[in-house]
Amino acid sequence: MEKMTLEKLETHLWESANILRGSIDASDYKNYIFGLLFLKRLSDVFDEEGERIEKETGDKTLAWKTPDEHEFYIPQRAHWNYIKTKTQNLGEILNKANDALEEANIGKLEDVLSITDFNDKDRLPDETLSKLIVHFSTISLRNDDLGDPDILGRAYEYLIAQFADDAGKKGGEFYTPKEVVKLLVEILDPQERMRICDPACGSGGMLIQSAYHLRDTGQNWKNISLFGQERNIGTWAICKMNMLLHGITAMLEKGDTLRKPKFLTEESKLMEFDVVIANPPFSLKNWGYEEAQDDSYRRFRFGIPPKSYGDYAFVQHMIATLNVTGRAGVVLPNGVLFRGGAEGRIRQGILEEDLLEAVIGLPDNLFYGTGIPACLFIINKNKPKEHKGKVFFLCGTKDYLEGKNRNRLRDEDIKRIVGAYRRYTTIDKYCRPVLLDEIRSKDNNLNITRYIDVTEAEKPVDVQKVIGELIDLKNERAQIEKKMNMYLKELGYRV
Repeated sequence: MEKMTLEKLETHLWESANILRGSIDASDYKNYIFGLLFLKRLSDVFDEEGERIEKETGDKTLAWKTPDEHEFYIPQRAHWNYIKTKTQNLGEILNKANDALEEANIGKLEDVLSITDFNDKDRLPDETLSKLIVHFSTISLRNDDLGDPDILGRAYEYLIAQFADDAGKKGGEFYTPKEVVKLLVEILDPQERMRICDPACGSGGMLIQSAYHLRDTGQNWKNISLFGQERNIGTWAICKMNMLLHGITAMLEKGDTLRKPKFLTEESKLMEFDVVIANPPFSLKNWGYEEAQDDSYRRFRFGIPPKSYGDYAFVQHMIATLNVTGRAGVVLPNGVLFRGGAEGRIRQGILEEDLLEAVIGLPDNLFYGTGIPACLFIINKNKPKEHKGKVFFLCGTKDYLEGKNRNRLRDEDIKRIVGAYRRYTTIDKYCRPVLLDEIRSKDNNLNITRYIDVTEAEKPVDVQKVIGELIDLKNERAQIEKKMNMYLKELGYRV
């Protein structure tokens, strides 16, 4: 049997979206398609494991009735072979299958599958679900049938990106463009044995890329501790499936990070990390202003952000969860650079403690559902001596590939930004380290163009050359008029 390629799997998954078009909103495709993909994958691997165990031991009970022998145990009513025989009440059958799977795998799949409700006949009639089940039945997702062990994870990432494009504004709620993720991870450069946390983890892209960064740099990518919290339970479930399909272990918690952080020590203090990385919602309005007035974790020591702008709430949470040598990278709207009031005082406090290492401006229109200009804050609790008392400013707004729906950072753009950040030197009209005294003199305003002159010098005008060109044009026009008048006379017109 021909092994499954990434291209073939991507095409197959995208065709499943075509089956759903017109029935439900594009922003909901992911919930149903990922749920069925995951259900089919679990059944196929269960069969693969069972056949191997029976062949090795000759014990059918051990192979098929012993949950501890399987990574995920599949009850009969949750198995794909049972589901595909049904033709009526398919939504109810799928819901019960997911419930049975979670009950049989407590601690592994809790709330991952049952969060999706297939039993809505107005949106998902039996006819539509039947087409989807038949469609997924045509492929095998056994390990032995995959051309690459990471093929499912890569296809999953592809579909998440495609659904973010299709979902428009809602796409930005669960997915950060891969090139932005790669840029931020490259800058933070996670290493083996580190603890890494994303307090607004969405579908998990930043945590996955952190693990893959180790693999790409020749390190043991399993030797890392990953933590993520996500308040949207549907997105959390996608994140959980995403991790499992990539073969990555992570501690993932449901809940609102700002109101109720979940990663705590035995003493009920905030857990600390080597790297904290996030793309939180831009300028979140209902972020927890009231609760912050009496925050038991003392996260908002630089000040409480305004009720309508949660950006600096996330920044301060991230700072509070860094260990003494920790670093953080966060995607933020450009408004955090210059807005005054409470945000200005918070910005000043962060600067005075010399925590801000770099501000990196990004091109417009990089993100799904918003054209708001954005930047990266790089926080470092243990700046190198040569970085102390300075902030590195970089204007990366002009380097990108223009796209139909949104712009994209190219590999060369990422490489240029990361290289300049690591060198921490001045490049004319692009980047430079700035002393805190200079920033103080500008009222702690971090607007990048105050420190990086990006204006293009006007080319000097050769006046004499321009006059000569005008004379030539005048003479050329006179010759054309003379010729035209001659033709008009020949045609009998008076000129």
